Amino acid sequence: MLKRILALTIKEFIAILKNKKSRMVLILPPVAQIIVFGYAASFDLNDVKLGIYNEDPGIASRELIGRFEGSRTFQITEHISSDAQISRLIDLQKVTAVLHFHRDFTRDITRGKPAELQVILDGRNSNTALICLNYIQTIVADFNRQWALEKQGRTAPARLKVRSWFNRMLNSHWFIIPGIVALLTIVVTLEVTALSVCKEREAGTFDQLLVTPMTPFEILVGKSLPGLVIGLVEGTFIILVTVLWFDIPLRGSLVVLYSGLLVFLMSVIGIGIMISSIAVTQQQGLMGAFMFLVPAVVLSGFATPIENMPRLVQDLTLLNPMRYILVIVRSVFLQGASFDLLWTQYVPMALIGVVSLAIAGVLFRKRLY
Repeated sequence: MLKRILALTIKEFIAILKNKKSRMVLILPPVAQIIVFGYAASFDLNDVKLGIYNEDPGIASRELIGRFEGSRTFQITEHISSDAQISRLIDLQKVTAVLHFHRDFTRDITRGKPAELQVILDGRNSNTALICLNYIQTIVADFNRQWALEKQGRTAPARLKVRSWFNRMLNSHWFIIPGIVALLTIVVTLEVTALSVCKEREAGTFDQLLVTPMTPFEILVGKSLPGLVIGLVEGTFIILVTVLWFDIPLRGSLVVLYSGLLVFLMSVIGIGIMISSIAVTQQQGLMGAFMFLVPAVVLSGFATPIENMPRLVQDLTLLNPMRYILVIVRSVFLQGASFDLLWTQYVPMALIGVVSLAIAGVLFRKRLY
């Protein structure tokens, strides 16, 4: 069985590499897109989840918190009571920023002394962090002016002390470029697998597979392996460019990163084989891949934060494997996250892979006979 699968896999690689259009798809788009995204792309965010850690019992901190509660930009989702909670909330991305009011905040302001307000930012998404910081500075500046006017003070009473976690310089490329690992991998793998069966049917060589001693399972595996290998090669190339060319740190384990990439590829291959089994011609295969690819990218959080989407659309993103691989890739690169922190991303992606491969197998067997 292994010899037959290997023979079909080699045949698939030869067919892909001999075709000039296939070679262009595998080489030019990844190179062009990583250059374009790496140097030109930038994204904004308008909704920020905020955590409040208030050790000050005075009125000044409550008044300033009230300004954040009344802001349309911020949602105060967490009230923190200890330092240990800050790390957990930011690691799990439950908040984008934490405001820490020290116990002497009101006392210092009352005495006319600058009072420090610590802002802790999640720097993995640098654009979000920068926008968040700008809005915080605006609100604090308005508070300072109003407080000085009411108390007839001459100096600004509150002073921000900023810390950005995971991306100290808030470089937007550190957020965007690791996401390209997932983007280009799904593009190339989906195109290869979505054409694997329908191109045989269109060329008239599919019937030749039926007279071979290969079983439907063996044919399915032989059609899937090239997509898996090509996806891993493309992913490895982009990872190397990200680290060596763009100088973005890879803080986590390669085992964690490639485990996520393998599970992601299996789910994409299942979807690609489903499309290819339904399509009759290569044009239909490409159209099916495009119809899946565009919503998958839009609903992944690559360009538009999932938190800003309507609730119904957020639920729909749970069926998108790209949503989970983006979290894994960015967390491994910038945060150095481990399996313990990311297992909630692996499980749903693995379920999507199992279901899509099972459906692909049923469709493939049905169209085979």
